[in-house]
Amino acid sequence: MTYSSLEEFEYAVPKTVDEAVSLASEHGKDGKLLAGGTDLVVLMSRRKLTPRYIINISRIRGLDFVEYDKNAGLRLGAMCSLRSIETSDDIKENYPILVEAVKEMASVQIRNMATIAGNLCNASPAADTVPPLLVLDARVKLAGRGGERSVPLDAFFVGPGKTVMQAGELMTEIVVPALPQGTATAFAKIGRTPTDISKVSAAVLLTVNGKSCQEVRIALGSVGPTPMRARNAEEILRGKLITDELIEKAAKEASEEAKPITDVRSTATWRRQVTGHLVKSLLNRNFNRVSS
Repeated sequence: MTYSSLEEFEYAVPKTVDEAVSLASEHGKDGKLLAGGTDLVVLMSRRKLTPRYIINISRIRGLDFVEYDKNAGLRLGAMCSLRSIETSDDIKENYPILVEAVKEMASVQIRNMATIAGNLCNASPAADTVPPLLVLDARVKLAGRGGERSVPLDAFFVGPGKTVMQAGELMTEIVVPALPQGTATAFAKIGRTPTDISKVSAAVLLTVNGKSCQEVRIALGSVGPTPMRARNAEEILRGKLITDELIEKAAKEASEEAKPITDVRSTATWRRQVTGHLVKSLLNRNFNRVSS
């Protein structure tokens, strides 16, 4: 198959996960997996990637599911489109933070094609689905020649465009635990336009009993080499009686934990300041939801 007059590649369409794993293992770094293609095709058109083998996994049956159980939680097939997440009643009701994030990603046309696994495996520090999934304590399932393994999403990213996935592995599923009572979640991002890539993003999960913080998770995007948890900021709140002063202190700590850079989109100083504002706003929003 010819992609352009300059670059040629071979094209395979496996029908099963095992076939895809075999092909990915065989071709190694020369091969690339194609799911929705919204990232891969763009990179190829710009000659930033020139793979010799394209392995289209979109025809593998059974990888595009959305399943929810009130006790077990949420399971998303790797080929689940962003649009199917956005329109799922189960996700809207039980994990609205995912809908908040997805609705601000690109256009409806792109969301119809883009997959959740593609957004994760691309390993962009600005990937909008990652901060919500981090605070939801998600895990990913990876299939390879050695079998299947489960990896906490917090341990999945190792650098810009880099993950712990080994040669020949592909993501098959994302698993999100059920949330306890008294939990609220929220996501926000700042971009050049509402659907543009994030300059800064943040997600917060807060579980309270009365006004006491039982659990808190804070995740940041676009302010480091990978999406990250602001664990020091979390510890300021966890187990404490929540006050305006404590929220202010946690937000300031989150901004200090951020590791932003200056690039063509924003300065490091601006990103750090905005991180604190976003975290403070999301903490207040969540607290007001569950303490009223």
